[in-house]
Amino acid sequence: MKTLRTDDLISIEEYDRQRESFRASIIALKQRRRISVGPLITLVFENRDTLRFQIQEMIRAERIVDPVKVQDELDVYNALLPDSEELSATLLIEITDEARMKDKLDQFMGLDHGNKVSIIADGEAVFGEFEGGRSHETKISAVHFVRFRPTASMKQTFTDLTRSVKIRVNHSGYQEEVSVPGTMREEWLADLKGSAES
Repeated sequence: MKTLRTDDLISIEEYDRQRESFRASIIALKQRRRISVGPLITLVFENRDTLRFQIQEMIRAERIVDPVKVQDELDVYNALLPDSEELSATLLIEITDEARMKDKLDQFMGLDHGNKVSIIADGEAVFGEFEGGRSHETKISAVHFVRFRPTASMKQTFTDLTRSVKIRVNHSGYQEEVSVPGTMREEWLADLKGSAES
């Protein structure tokens, strides 16, 4: 997928003028790209638009105008863009009970190692590859970045709504799966097509 550059961004002042309509369109887009796998895990599949929004929000919140710092933000978020023939997602462990946050998070230790999160298309599975550095021996982050590389036959399955596509989390402390709706499959196919063309 084509990386984001400085000329893809608008000034803080212009963004403030457009922010409400831009946010509304991104919220609608993210609804198509967001899926809950059981009660505690959500994946949001990222693309140029979702990441551009996050960069604009960060620049606005931090009042970043220095071109070097703007480029730093671009570099951080461009690293989350899917590469050729892959899907990229932010995985959120959603725990709202502050008092039990650490205990609940500890339940997910090891989620980011081995074959724990998968997309399954008509019985064929591809496992998520987690970005490193988000956990260590005694602590795991609530936010992860994960990539999936579906095979050509899986992509064919995505196009056929009569065939089963699921996301599964298979971890000792959490085992859930969910069917992937057609709207998300359309988003995936657009990402994979865009990746192939970039």
